Amino acid sequence: MPSDHTRWTRRRMLRTSAAAAILGGGVATAGAQDDGADTGADGNGIEVEGDGRYTEIYEETIDDVVLVNVFGVEGPMQENGSGLGSGFVVDDYVVTNNHVVATADEVELQFRDEQWRAAEVVGTDLHSDLAVLEVDDVPDAADGLSFATDEPEIGAEVLALGNPLGLDASISQGIISGVDRSLPSPGGFSIPAAIQTDAPVNPGNSGGPLVDLDGDVVGVVFAGAGQTIGFAISAALADRVVSALVEDGEYEHPYMGVSVLPVGPLVAEANDLEEPRGVLVTDVEPDAPAADVLQPADGGATVDGDFVPVGGDVIVAIGDTEIPNQDQLSAVLALETSPGDTIEVEVVRDGERETVDVTLEPRPDVDLP
Repeated sequence: MPSDHTRWTRRRMLRTSAAAAILGGGVATAGAQDDGADTGADGNGIEVEGDGRYTEIYEETIDDVVLVNVFGVEGPMQENGSGLGSGFVVDDYVVTNNHVVATADEVELQFRDEQWRAAEVVGTDLHSDLAVLEVDDVPDAADGLSFATDEPEIGAEVLALGNPLGLDASISQGIISGVDRSLPSPGGFSIPAAIQTDAPVNPGNSGGPLVDLDGDVVGVVFAGAGQTIGFAISAALADRVVSALVEDGEYEHPYMGVSVLPVGPLVAEANDLEEPRGVLVTDVEPDAPAADVLQPADGGATVDGDFVPVGGDVIVAIGDTEIPNQDQLSAVLALETSPGDTIEVEVVRDGERETVDVTLEPRPDVDLP
């Protein structure tokens, strides 16, 4: 096991690399400060009042935020198989992204007390990009964060905590820009019910908490897509997955086995639908739960020069929940169902509404390239 001095030196080297990358991009930044709360500076360099709410939230939560140092993986902010990410404490475990620690040979954590601690991977989930780590001696100051129980409102203020570009104990501020987004997943399936924010997130923020002004975690930072667009895995999904990873080391996602297409005006016209709403089943996987239950499109038509599939079931509701689009279908399955559940699927078939039952199964493994 490397000494504390060796570990600190590794971290400083990574910090130096991050600073060089920033300066190389033509952006001048100040050096990292380990105690950002004393200055009241957020991740955008904006000074906030010493008694302001942002500072209060920072002080209440930052002891639970960790720097994740990984070895033996490749990815953003990682060179020679090592790199940095973020994480946070929930019930004496550390939550982070799967892509931060997946296949890592070694995981080290640093809390605000500047001491390095070795961590063990308890479980990972490729499809939601979440991972849970265990460390023997969590500092007393880290009493754990809680996942928010309600979906955040669009426009609500949020704070992203973590280690952007290796600059530890950072905070940035923004709002909830959107909810129920679908994000591409390393596992080939989309991550549903994701949160969009304009709080700045960068490499190194991955796995850190996005918190509301009550200090509750509304999302686990996943990725940034630009200066004003970042994404987080929703607390609703993270809470389900993390609990299972702690208990079983894995999480089984519900699986129906269909491909769908949103019903827009062209699809509605080609299929003689009363309104453009719901999702059209375009394909059903052989031996999937929906096989022989849902009917896929079996033909096509040309509308205004565009080819449109026709003839399949249009899913309009799951139980009592309307399904206006693909994102809602994914969110309902992910947040309200489990493998083994039998769900009532309301469809429009041959112009008539009817209800069919589908018994969900665990999502199968995907062969990745």
